[in-house]
Amino acid sequence: MQAGTALGNFANVFGAQAAARPEEAGVIAELKAGSEEAFASLIAQYHAPLYSLIARTIPDPCEAADITQDVFIKIYRGIGNFHGDSSLRTWIYRIALHEASNQRRWWCRHKRKEITIEHELSADDGESFHLKDTLVDQHESPFDLAAHAEMREQVEAAVRQVPEPFQTVIVLRDIEGFGYEEIAEILNINLGTVKSRLMRGRAHLKARLAPLARASATSSPTSPDCSSPNSSNVAYRAPLAGLREAK
Repeated sequence: MQAGTALGNFANVFGAQAAARPEEAGVIAELKAGSEEAFASLIAQYHAPLYSLIARTIPDPCEAADITQDVFIKIYRGIGNFHGDSSLRTWIYRIALHEASNQRRWWCRHKRKEITIEHELSADDGESFHLKDTLVDQHESPFDLAAHAEMREQVEAAVRQVPEPFQTVIVLRDIEGFGYEEIAEILNINLGTVKSRLMRGRAHLKARLAPLARASATSSPTSPDCSSPNSSNVAYRAPLAGLREAK
């Protein structure tokens, strides 16, 4: 009795599947014939559930859209080899899970090893740094190089226009970096004379460089204001610093 019941249930299940398969037969035939309408209908029916399945079974859900697209490409290319050994729905989900499995394997081999530019690394001396810090070009841009070269030329021209003996003291002190006592020894003059000549030479140079310093301050929001009482010497010191660096 029980055996007969089990056999009857099996026959009912098999009969239901067999009854369902003929309904798919028409769709499968249209897909194999290359019907764009049938394929569009298939995408409309399965896209959302396949995307949901794939997004939940791969490490990075952001890849789900691309993998879902790959699944439909596989379906389109492989429908000719579908022989009805399973339902069309089962076959489609098998392809989706296979593609998701391939993505997981790829991620384990490659993606996991990738690091972002925000990733913190350790140097040989134990100091930590971010990868992005090593990607910044520390050199001046071609525009900056040209602008600084032009400024140096104007500063050098201004220095040459400072009358002697003030010019020599300016060069020795503000460009070459000699101390007051060294300048006095080089020129064989006393210390007071060095300071006097330097003060007068800077006054000459400041007057000639003031327009250049103001233009530089206007073009750069971080540049000091040359008109400020606290920066009265900027008109010559900032440009001369550029000459010292260019030596």
